[in-house]
Amino acid sequence: MSSAVAMDVSSSARPEAPDNASASASVSSAKMKRKGGGGSSELPWIEKYRPRALKDVVGNQETVSRLEVIAENGNLPNIIIAGPPGTGKTTSILALARQMLGSAYKDAVLELNASDQRGIDVVRNKIKSFAQKKVTLPVGCHKLVLLDEADSMTSGAQQAMRRTMELYSRTTRFALACNISSKIIEPIQSRCAILRFSRLSEKQILERLLFVCRAESLPYTNEGLEALIFTSEGDMRNALNNMQATNAGFGSITDTNVFKVCDMPHPTIVKRVISGCVAADIDASCDAIGELYATGYSAFDIIGTIFKVTKFFEMHEDLKMDFFREIGTTHMRIADGVGSLLQLQGLCARMCTVANSRKR
Repeated sequence: MSSAVAMDVSSSARPEAPDNASASASVSSAKMKRKGGGGSSELPWIEKYRPRALKDVVGNQETVSRLEVIAENGNLPNIIIAGPPGTGKTTSILALARQMLGSAYKDAVLELNASDQRGIDVVRNKIKSFAQKKVTLPVGCHKLVLLDEADSMTSGAQQAMRRTMELYSRTTRFALACNISSKIIEPIQSRCAILRFSRLSEKQILERLLFVCRAESLPYTNEGLEALIFTSEGDMRNALNNMQATNAGFGSITDTNVFKVCDMPHPTIVKRVISGCVAADIDASCDAIGELYATGYSAFDIIGTIFKVTKFFEMHEDLKMDFFREIGTTHMRIADGVGSLLQLQGLCARMCTVANSRKR
């Protein structure tokens, strides 16, 4: 975790409860709220706190500002929004539709998850019949077909859709959300404006987590928020889901609770592995890696956490690049099926060797 984010957490987090009685009272009140709450408390937080206006979307401000201009002018082109999961692609499109269509939103938007409904019949039946439907809209606006995870659509369905896009271009616009834009066929890409979303920064995720903590009156610690940011990897949906699961399971957001819920090797132990390698202390690093392996984590989980921790570990950049090379080689071997403790200890030995050669 970067020091800047740690400072942000410290400056904006609420102080700890002064004694055990008040701490247990806040935990019990949180449990009471979970048990006795109405429908809103049972709603997933990713839906409860989903932004409904473009100005509330977190991150990717440059791309979102282009969508705001489109919303003001009202002339929406066919668009493809590409980017990693949990960065606000679908939310941005829905917010744009609400802003443009107003009260006609319910009748003028067709939302399909292309992962479930991706065959050619969906294009021929559902999408085509929606495009032919007559709806009263504000002047200059069009009906909108939102295809989520469009890169999962079959090639045949995409081929059928390109003709539908042309035939009904006077009344209907298409918005495709996908993780990898290259999986959309070229003819559709050429008919659309392509907008790209990137992963959210740690600071952006932190601000949203603090907002939800205050809204839900959650007891939390600085380390707990850092753990949520660490496990999310720039994915807001992942961060909110992990926070809700931690609150449901333990009633407070601490680093220990978060890593229990996420079932992920604790970065503190992984830092001992990296520290031992940087100091060329093979005994310390192998002991720490053996401790992780003995707790039951798979080699795949351990190597993934080693990579994440190494990214933020303070060391010389040249040494970090050498470590990345060794970690990448070991990751490939583990992916091929050789995920033994010996493989991980061999990684420690190679990293210690690299660090020792740098000292000379």
